[in-house]
Amino acid sequence: MNTVIQIENLVKRYGELIAVDHFSLEIQEGEIFGLLGPNGSGKTTTINCLLSLLAYDKGTIRIFGKEMTPVSYDIKQQIGIIMQNVAVFDELTVYENIDYFCGLYITDKARRKQCVEEAVAFVGLEEFLKFYPKKLSGGLLRRLNIACGIAHKPKLIILDEPTVAVDPQSRNKILEGIQELNRNGATIIYTSHYMEEIEQICTRIAIIDKGKKIAEGTKDELKHMIRNTETITIEVLGLTDDIRRQADALPHVYKTAYDGEHLTVCCSGGKHNLIRILDVLQKHDIGFGRVYSELPTLNDVFLEITGKELRDQEG
Repeated sequence: MNTVIQIENLVKRYGELIAVDHFSLEIQEGEIFGLLGPNGSGKTTTINCLLSLLAYDKGTIRIFGKEMTPVSYDIKQQIGIIMQNVAVFDELTVYENIDYFCGLYITDKARRKQCVEEAVAFVGLEEFLKFYPKKLSGGLLRRLNIACGIAHKPKLIILDEPTVAVDPQSRNKILEGIQELNRNGATIIYTSHYMEEIEQICTRIAIIDKGKKIAEGTKDELKHMIRNTETITIEVLGLTDDIRRQADALPHVYKTAYDGEHLTVCCSGGKHNLIRILDVLQKHDIGFGRVYSELPTLNDVFLEITGKELRDQEG
């Protein structure tokens, strides 16, 4: 498998602030690679350095086996960029916007026309070709933004939070489209604050905090890095401190919390944790309602590794 991106020992400073701190990363051909990190973690700065939009203080960046520089136009022609802020022209229609951005890479009119039509069909904007961006909903505007970035059929596509503030239907359409682009041969870098998106589509993931890569692997590999293996939540009223302490003392339980209505039990290992906890409640004739048992999520990984709740970082 070919290496598409190779970043070695990247450092980017803004005065005394180290935005990217000796960051290294390899992304292989055909991956959907997720970048996770709180606001200010260095994700966008890393991407801007990767694209040679920012000068950096130290390190090397190679794309498709070649060193990336501001004048590496042969490399840039093979890259599609869809950033969080929609970048289209309000004065141009949907079709004209896609045609303009595609024309930056493809000068042959017949080929460009075909690429534009394929991009329109890909994002489902056939009924909106003569619309101006201001007339589009947020979800349709995001789709237009994606079409402008992928019409020239790039081998590498970078998507920086492309589903922010869109409705669930448009979000699903975008995620399905990203997976189809990948099946068609594109390597993809994907950043998002929505953990379920990362879990759904990414083959590997890196977690960045304070400019450093602090974890990397598949979603399953990341989940095995943390202490939590199961979180049990039980609806229960009138739980005494003594009963909670008994739950605390059970094998494999390392933390409990009670808010007056829900008992939350965090476990590390073990196969019969729920049965043991319910036995404690039944022993004291404590009634309970709904019971949930959840395996760790990427949000649990992120919270344990960084000490931050990624959901609190949204917006």
